[in-house]
Amino acid sequence: MSELKEQLKAQIIEQLNLENLTPADIKNDMPLFGEELGLDSIDALEFIVLLEQNYGLKITNPSEGKDIFFSVDSLAAFIEKNKA
Repeated sequence: MSELKEQLKAQIIEQLNLENLTPADIKNDMPLFGEELGLDSIDALEFIVLLEQNYGLKITNPSEGKDIFFSVDSLAAFIEKNKA
């Protein structure tokens, strides 16, 4: 799963145009939204696109989004649990 987490970090940086960051700057358990990375609700929509395009996954219950997108750890766990 560590390979998936590194891949996710690179995809987050690319998808959200966070050119000033490297994957090493994003800790696996770091909250993605709020003060750490400064992501917002627009970025959450980009995460949804990332999941659909790269992993073929859709979030069927929008209220789960906050938990799924909390950190790289939670995002990777969601992908591992739901990938075909």
